[in-house]
Amino acid sequence: MKNSEPAVDLNRKFVRLIERRPDGFVEFEFAIGDPELFAEMLLPSEAYESFCQSNHVVFLEPREEAAKGEDEAGDWNWSLHQATHQRFR
Repeated sequence: MKNSEPAVDLNRKFVRLIERRPDGFVEFEFAIGDPELFAEMLLPSEAYESFCQSNHVVFLEPREEAAKGEDEAGDWNWSLHQATHQRFR
């Protein structure tokens, strides 16, 4: 039986920059194989540059802010960055 799911390429690594903070830290998303399954990370600027270089990452475009008036599932769709920068209901 043939699997219809596409194979995940674990050699592909992705970074989406969230913010370069005034304190010298960089907030970003890091993913392996699938850019939508990621970990939010925080590193000093030099370590971030080194991390990206050593992992040969593909840089992704910044995320667009979620449209207002999303369905209820949107209530559960948030990031750590959002939780530390905005107030939730």
